[in-house]
Amino acid sequence: MKANLYLGSISGIKIIVHWTFFFLIAWIVFSELNQGGNTESVFFNIALVLAAFLCVILHELGHALTAKRFGIETKKITLLPIGGMASLERIPKSPKQELLVTVAGPLVNVIIAFFLYFIVPVQEFMNLNFTESFEVLMSFSVQNFLFYLFIVNVGLVVFNIIPAFPMDGGRILRALLAMNMNRVKATRIASSIGQIIAVFFLLIGLLYNPFLIIIALFIFLGAYGENQMVQHLALIKGHNTEDAMIINTTTFKPEDPLDMVVNKLISSTENNFVIIKNNSIKGILYHQDIIDNSNKNVLVKDVMETDFKTVSSSDTLEKIYGLTNNEKHPFFPVTENEKFVGVIDSVNLNEYLLLQAKLAF
Repeated sequence: MKANLYLGSISGIKIIVHWTFFFLIAWIVFSELNQGGNTESVFFNIALVLAAFLCVILHELGHALTAKRFGIETKKITLLPIGGMASLERIPKSPKQELLVTVAGPLVNVIIAFFLYFIVPVQEFMNLNFTESFEVLMSFSVQNFLFYLFIVNVGLVVFNIIPAFPMDGGRILRALLAMNMNRVKATRIASSIGQIIAVFFLLIGLLYNPFLIIIALFIFLGAYGENQMVQHLALIKGHNTEDAMIINTTTFKPEDPLDMVVNKLISSTENNFVIIKNNSIKGILYHQDIIDNSNKNVLVKDVMETDFKTVSSSDTLEKIYGLTNNEKHPFFPVTENEKFVGVIDSVNLNEYLLLQAKLAF
């Protein structure tokens, strides 16, 4: 979404703030003012949240840079109101590698907390009684700011080692299990444990804290999604693009009128089209672009997208699975010896997965 804020890149990894993150800032301002806060308290809390999310970025960079050592690239790190997410191009196949990549994130927060422990007199805070600590922590001092940041990093470590997907603890558990069994079974066990924890959070949330309900849904869906993804990857292991691609597909030329494409769109089940001239792929017409321009007297070349990805017929379906989940348009022309031979998209890949699932039983 264009409202997302691009902060820059580190080691080729884009740092992006999702637009929903700004709702968190607005909620902090509203809550603080609603509780009788002033300008100083509002800025203090906003600064603390921003510092906390800087620690989240460092946490995700811990994952990403460790993964890079194993040849796994990270496309971007996205900051959400509930935390950060590093978009690794694939999961490490080796349980040992997955363990190291996963542990690297919380380890960053342990290191930050360790340094803050000695910078801030944490032990002095711990020795105060409740009344004294309440009075001390109510002031908006640098010392208090760093103490709160210490607590945040300890909290990030504790929260992330919960043995449930999509938290790091779930991946650590899966990696340890996968050292003694196959990855599919290890994921199924780890996901089941995660969903049990989610149900526990849900029950506690219904009784005491509604925020835990959101966390419970986050964990439950994350565990389900991880288990499904690993099962899918197991089903298509050893299969190539040519096994699942669509061969009989309609193509157009850049000089064709868009009306011709609209007629084909209406009269067939095809939604996206490859544009070819002189046996060379020139662009792609995506479904939404055709709809948006269907009332205009234009040519295909005026509407087609020229920035696109192609895949080879020999590429593994594991690679295609990753592309269909990460790219904005999950539709790819397939080439063989630099010649166009067909297309593959998320719909066809899902149909292939369903067929493979039936054959597996």
